[in-house]
Amino acid sequence: MQVSDLFRFRTPEIRALHLTWIAFFMCFYVWFNMAPLATSMLASVDWLSRDDLKLFAIANVALTIPARILVGMALDRFGPRRVFSVLMVLMALPTLAFAFGETKTQMFVARLVLSSIGASFVVTIHMVALWFPPRSIGFAEGFAAGWGNFGSAAAAMTLPTIALHLFGGDDGWRWAIATSGVVIAVYGVIYWFAITDGPRPDSHRKPRKASALEVSSWKDLVLLCLFIVPMTGILSILVYRVQLMGYIDGLTAAICYFAIAVAVLYQIVQALRVNVPILRRGVPEDDRYPFKSVAALNTTYFANFGAELAVVSMLPMFFQETWGLSAVAAGLIASAFAFVNLFARPMGGLVSDRFGNRRFVMMAYMLGIAIGFALMGLLDSSWPLIVAIAITILCSFFVQGAEGATFGIVPSIKRRLTGQISGMAGAYGNVGAVFYLFVLMFVTPQQFFFIIAAGAFLSWLACYFWLKEPEGGFGDEYVISSVDHAIALEARQRKEAEDVLARLLPGKVELTERGDGYQLNARFRSLEELRAALEQLTAPGIPTESALPLKSNP
Repeated sequence: MQVSDLFRFRTPEIRALHLTWIAFFMCFYVWFNMAPLATSMLASVDWLSRDDLKLFAIANVALTIPARILVGMALDRFGPRRVFSVLMVLMALPTLAFAFGETKTQMFVARLVLSSIGASFVVTIHMVALWFPPRSIGFAEGFAAGWGNFGSAAAAMTLPTIALHLFGGDDGWRWAIATSGVVIAVYGVIYWFAITDGPRPDSHRKPRKASALEVSSWKDLVLLCLFIVPMTGILSILVYRVQLMGYIDGLTAAICYFAIAVAVLYQIVQALRVNVPILRRGVPEDDRYPFKSVAALNTTYFANFGAELAVVSMLPMFFQETWGLSAVAAGLIASAFAFVNLFARPMGGLVSDRFGNRRFVMMAYMLGIAIGFALMGLLDSSWPLIVAIAITILCSFFVQGAEGATFGIVPSIKRRLTGQISGMAGAYGNVGAVFYLFVLMFVTPQQFFFIIAAGAFLSWLACYFWLKEPEGGFGDEYVISSVDHAIALEARQRKEAEDVLARLLPGKVELTERGDGYQLNARFRSLEELRAALEQLTAPGIPTESALPLKSNP
């Protein structure tokens, strides 16, 4: 795929790419509509404090973690078109609730629910993977995610101006945030009718089980269970901070901790329930994949996207207070960190496509992040502002490029599990954000940047030992295993069986999976209709069992 291909708007895949990055852009715009208006909020609302806004910043990324897992499973079942549209419409509600919140608790809860919009990233990755082949996936994913992530920069650049000059007054920030919510709901409806799940009806491939990620060995299952724990367990940090600030009492906090423990245990049980039968039967050699690669990419996204979310949430205030800038000026300068997304993330994907070694590119970018944040840790008011901006942009270049390189690999690991793998890796980005923002409460900004640098270097080590070059990562088609073919065959046979049953039974007929077999569901408008169906079934000449194209699970 060439850069010039982006302007071929009549090509279906390019049109789908643009429709999708715009949707992702709008989600990011809404997701980060608080940070550039933080000082305006503090000036107009006397019952908010800086600590409240720091708590809101953690809440702003907290539920994205479980949301990305749930959305990853929903993607594999319903497809990205439906999931993206519903997500955008629903997330307009907490946006409006936050905009017009009148208490700390109301705004905190609204921000917490709104953090689910971060799951839009997983949908974007999955939709683009359905439209583009492996040889072009790095650039396509990087372009969609990069221009989508630019939404946070656009919010930083435009929302202060909209709030101060378009609406004005003490409530200008409220109307600016509310407007972004209305716009995203409208686009959610448009997206439903404007796109399909891939160029062909069979582009969207479902896994055998959507409730947990499939693995290929018992060692991988142990590693999967270990990596499940932080995805939900990290929320205990939020509970601790909320209790510390007096939002909830000790009993409520204990209930929350218990709920988090139950959620973690449930996910582990689901992983065991899905994988133990598969592993006992044995995984065909051509269907195996290295889960260690997924684990390594989890750490990379923890260290790059987690760092981006955390830094974007604090950078405007860092520039404003360190160099004594105005809110508008600080927002514009801080937006440079996300502005780089426009070219750095697509470039990361493009380099991953062109270099011929996705693993090497991934490791090079992670090392660059470690060096970049180490330089940012040296910044203070004694540095010239222009130099600080240059270092920020340089660091951002590696951060965004690493994100593009990460998801240049994800779709090639296991085609039918792309939604779940994307969900897990994406969730780890938010695990990183929650962890880093929690750490920020106890350290200076400079120490904060050094800690992020250390995290990036640890991720580099994980890639060195665990990450493997994906099979077929530069082919014209994704690698399809014998199990993939069996699943596709079963889906066709199921559809044919439903068609035959629909001709026999006049009511609504549906075959659903239940346990290791199928359950036939049929609805009739009346007993007379049921009686007529039974008479038809007992009449001579109906298809026999051998005529029904049914087959057991592979």
